[in-house]
Amino acid sequence: MHNISVAVVVPLANEEVTFQFFIDALKNSLINLPETIVYLVTDNVSKDNTVKLCNTASTKNKRFKHLHAPENKNVVDAYLAGIKEAVRNKHDFIIEMDGGMSHNPAQLVDFVEQYKNGYECVWGSRYVSSSAENKSFVGRKLLSRTGTVLANLLLGTKLKDTTSGYQGFSLEVAKQLTEYPLKSTAHFYQTEVRYLLRLKKQVEIPIQYHSPSPNVKLKFVLNAINVLLYYFICRITGNAKSIR
Repeated sequence: MHNISVAVVVPLANEEVTFQFFIDALKNSLINLPETIVYLVTDNVSKDNTVKLCNTASTKNKRFKHLHAPENKNVVDAYLAGIKEAVRNKHDFIIEMDGGMSHNPAQLVDFVEQYKNGYECVWGSRYVSSSAENKSFVGRKLLSRTGTVLANLLLGTKLKDTTSGYQGFSLEVAKQLTEYPLKSTAHFYQTEVRYLLRLKKQVEIPIQYHSPSPNVKLKFVLNAINVLLYYFICRITGNAKSIR
């Protein structure tokens, strides 16, 4: 296989406190991923110096690209803005991850390895094995566990973790994803994507997750319920959705 061109898409907002630590960790990981570009995606949500810090990082290091998208309306728009840019630049493999050290940059190489093994979709999972880890508040753990159980039950998926935001797609899958009219505006995006791509060749790999936030806003939970019910109704009425 030729040298793989990898894109890492990272939406960032109000990350000033952990920014440099995260960037340094990414730099260490990029040593083992020579054909990798990191897309730092920001919008008008940030009220601190995150946008300025992203500009500085991209100026100092050509492997960091700052993508400012003030038109974003939610975090899903931020993910898609980064993915679309990576698709335009024709990276072979595109990885999404969160900033603030919620996701460990050292594990990027694990995602790339699975792509090399022939998988179109690589899902990070906090529950797939004993080496996985979910260090977050009890309420967040309950939501992720409940979300996974409900998705598997109502949508027919068979994953250990349907709510993790650490995931990777082949170029073709990423392109298909950007062209699909997604319904999620928040956290359920991760579950929606896994459901829609369930027919692709996929694998779950263990990740370590550290959540700094104890709460999920009610409007995000309501959006998740609405989207889950939409796909469930489509499924039971014989109109199951998928990206083939």
